[in-house]
Amino acid sequence: MTRTLAAFLAATTALPAFAEGELNLYSSRHYDTDERLYSDFEEATGITINRIEGNADELIARMEAEGEGSPADVLLTVDTTRLERAKDAGVLQAVESEALEERIPSNLQDADNEWFGFSKRARIVFYDEAEVETPPQTYLDLADPAYEGMICHRSSTNVYSQTLLSAIIEHHGEEAATEWAQGFVNNFARAPQGGDTDQLRGLVSGECDIAISNTYYFARALRKEVDGLGQAELEGIGHVFPSMTEGQGAHINLSGGGVAANAPNRDNAVAFLEYLASDQAQQYFANGNDEYPVVEGVALSESVQALGELSEDTVDLSAVAKNIEAANRIFAEVGWE
Repeated sequence: MTRTLAAFLAATTALPAFAEGELNLYSSRHYDTDERLYSDFEEATGITINRIEGNADELIARMEAEGEGSPADVLLTVDTTRLERAKDAGVLQAVESEALEERIPSNLQDADNEWFGFSKRARIVFYDEAEVETPPQTYLDLADPAYEGMICHRSSTNVYSQTLLSAIIEHHGEEAATEWAQGFVNNFARAPQGGDTDQLRGLVSGECDIAISNTYYFARALRKEVDGLGQAELEGIGHVFPSMTEGQGAHINLSGGGVAANAPNRDNAVAFLEYLASDQAQQYFANGNDEYPVVEGVALSESVQALGELSEDTVDLSAVAKNIEAANRIFAEVGWE
């Protein structure tokens, strides 16, 4: 099946039909714009996608409980942490695919080929330009006492918090990461709460002067108003792509997926993953949800382009995900709720 995917990878118009059957997709992505991804794949291949949607942890637990009888063919979810959790739970399988290996950068895929990243978001610094004359330029700067009482962030139970601290551990070691986390907590303007959009709202309301959020929440608000947050509300909010360490760029979160360990329609599952790495699908990730494509050369959406050039941390995210246990110990030690 995978040898027939050459047409997918070059496609920018209609995709040729080459298969029939079904694909059972377990997905925690909750974006209406993904509908185009699914419908185009179905039209091109004759493969019907049956979707089970829900919380990522619940879907992983369901796959574990279903065992060898699981109907799941593909798990699609957000963040390296959850992808690695699925791998550790034994609900994914290795995939040998030249298309995926060639299209997706090595640092954005599992070392054992059990999961692959298909879109990315940078986790960056946003700040009130009227209140912050010198915004943080690195993630380590966020622990500087100069920013005491100024920062809004999510709770330690959130995967974005866990992956950020795990990346700092990977770059700087546990001791330095613990010191950083304590300084960061000392600089909180309020108890950690809410989602990324709530961090941006904290800036708008004046509750905090600095917030950390994934880029696509801000870019989406630039493109259209969502829940009262739009261009007008974001006036006066600046942003910085902070560096993780010298020579490295901003921390990246992934949206990705893998083939289920007991996939009854394995060939269709591999075909679907390869489709997600095609230029056409990558363009949908960019334009439909204001994300960064993982495939080089795919154009960004106008709203993402408005954020400026991205310099990203190229650390192996598979290695970062293995630091989650250490990150959770540090959260408890420093009192990051």
